Amino acid sequence: MKYAIGIDIGSTCAKAAVLDENKTVVFRLVQPTGWSSVDTAESLRKALCVAGFDPADHPVVATGYGRIAVPYAKKAITEITCHARGACRLFGLEDLTVIDIGGQDTKIIAVKDGLVQDFLMNDKCSAGTGRFLEVMANTLALRPGELCDLARLGGNTSISSMCTVFAESEVISLIGRGEKRENIAFAVVDSVVQKVVSQAGKLAEATGAVCLTGGLCQCDYVREALEKALGRTVTTCADGRFAGAVGAALSGLKL
Repeated sequence: MKYAIGIDIGSTCAKAAVLDENKTVVFRLVQPTGWSSVDTAESLRKALCVAGFDPADHPVVATGYGRIAVPYAKKAITEITCHARGACRLFGLEDLTVIDIGGQDTKIIAVKDGLVQDFLMNDKCSAGTGRFLEVMANTLALRPGELCDLARLGGNTSISSMCTVFAESEVISLIGRGEKRENIAFAVVDSVVQKVVSQAGKLAEATGAVCLTGGLCQCDYVREALEKALGRTVTTCADGRFAGAVGAALSGLKL
């Protein structure tokens, strides 16, 4: 059977996905990117070999922030194309709006008939990203998942700063004033959601179902908060964070 490997080296996490000729995901792997994309690519190669999918024997396509650092890839493709292609496969849709909340950027991608129509990417500031949530969680002595769970219990508090540094100062001030931790957690998640919603509102070509991918896609509260803010159903799936790697592997099947 033919297999293809997709490698998605993001700024925070690196993902690998292996697809068979029926376009079924048969293996997936995620690990921290670390300081060196080259070292990360080598670590992924070794893990793939252990799993029985030696990149030397199968076509490999790389995408993401560190795609040029994968020496065994036969091709490198932009993350926008791969995330759109992977989302179409994972959600079984040809018309959709992909919201990908990554570690250092957030991508909003409008897809029609399986093709990218338009996109917006927040890559100048970490506000509205997983990194923003991680920094705030650390300030509250929580893990990101714990912060999201706690946020569900809070309310009536907001963070006005869009800059991560200033927002952290706001959080520290709220802690100093004795604000309840669940209310601060609510404000942190709400800040991320409002940033994403504002970004999505600028995408004129957005159509179809709204699908959430990226590292926060399995956080139920983030998905629910996005639904409420957008006024639309937001769906996700178990392999949502692997959308880029899946899209890259789909391209590999054509090599």
